[in-house]
Amino acid sequence: MKPLNDDQNLELLEFFKALADPSRLKILCLLANQSMTVEQLSEALDLRASTISHHLGYLRHVGLVSASAQGWYNHYRLESDTLQQMTRRLLEPGHLGYLTAPEPALPNWERQVLADFLRPDGSLREIPARRKKRQVILQHLRQAFQVGQRYSEAEVNRMLEAFHPDTATLRRELVGEGLMARQGGGEYWRVEETK
Repeated sequence: MKPLNDDQNLELLEFFKALADPSRLKILCLLANQSMTVEQLSEALDLRASTISHHLGYLRHVGLVSASAQGWYNHYRLESDTLQQMTRRLLEPGHLGYLTAPEPALPNWERQVLADFLRPDGSLREIPARRKKRQVILQHLRQAFQVGQRYSEAEVNRMLEAFHPDTATLRRELVGEGLMARQGGGEYWRVEETK
């Protein structure tokens, strides 16, 4: 059996992280029955719309959820094919053994920045004033956006609102640091990392 490469390991890790959160699991269960809007999910789960948007952003990032515009709202649905494919890949003989290698850790100072500025629910206590610390936080926020996915400014705002109410600053900083790009009409996308 050929070992999983780093990209495949990361993909499985992000898949497990997506399923490890109770709120995300509830969202997936609801979407398994029907497509729903952020507002419908918010009402069904008694969570803020910004929190739902944050979770949906991560679920879209790993490919478990997709969205389609219907009128004024995005309707989200479960991508059951992705769920089945990931489960099949995971259960292939030998793959689980390759996942036991230690994951490269963040430097201690970056872990400390995240611990200092993030609350237990993942939201920001404040936006760091120092540039180096702000870059660590922005790298963290960037993970909520899926590579190859285009987002309207309203979608970006909803996702960033789960982290901090000053979405304009976070949006501007993500673009300024080259972590996201913006097109004239207000369309945003995550910039792919270069090694």
